[in-house]
Amino acid sequence: MAKMGHIEKYNYIGLCVFLKIANPMQELHMKSRFQLVTGFLFALAITFLFSLGSFAGEPASIKLPDPQKNAGKPVMAALNSRMSSRTFSGEKLSLQTLSNLLWAAFGINRSDGKRTAPSAFNRQETDIFVVTADGVYIYDAKNNALDPVLKGDVRAMTGTQGYVKSAPVILVYVADYSKVQGGSADSQLTVGADVGVIAENVYLFCASQGLATVVRGAIDKDELAKTLKLRPEQKIILDQPVGHRLG
Repeated sequence: MAKMGHIEKYNYIGLCVFLKIANPMQELHMKSRFQLVTGFLFALAITFLFSLGSFAGEPASIKLPDPQKNAGKPVMAALNSRMSSRTFSGEKLSLQTLSNLLWAAFGINRSDGKRTAPSAFNRQETDIFVVTADGVYIYDAKNNALDPVLKGDVRAMTGTQGYVKSAPVILVYVADYSKVQGGSADSQLTVGADVGVIAENVYLFCASQGLATVVRGAIDKDELAKTLKLRPEQKIILDQPVGHRLG
């Protein structure tokens, strides 16, 4: 057996003890076993470090708290308070508020998977992209979670008016036309109607909670679609900033 250095010798003896070898210095084959194990552990460590690097650029998935379905003003009071607001404070929305907001917008409210907003033929073709200062997520209604899309603050790209980047959350409504039969005028009409109902749900939720919101169509849709890496059959319809009122 070739001569070992002090550190390697101590590690070797420790490994022998771990493997319950009674007389380690007399086991001639142990050095090769030691080198095999240490080589394996080194390779495992390198693999782990590369795995960390591959996920470093992506935001993590966020599990939302259960929505509070008894919160806020009654419907008639919310209707009386409904309005468009274009000024927002810098305060972020809590995860609880975000969960309540998204459930009100297009969450699941029945055991058969149907939603808080109707859709023609129950196609449920609308996805809600949630744009924040930390990144972009897509709302997963089934699991009540936010799945990551990209990292970074792209709020300014969600509209041509300057105020959009001051809202802590912008909901971007994207229709998946692969779930729609054809691209006829009637299909476009029903897609627009489906998004409109979701947007009104958000208006009523914000009115019930004292939040500010406005629905918007002034968007560079082509550029935003590239940033969100949408498929050709996915089309941006509208977006809706949401935040705390200023003052």
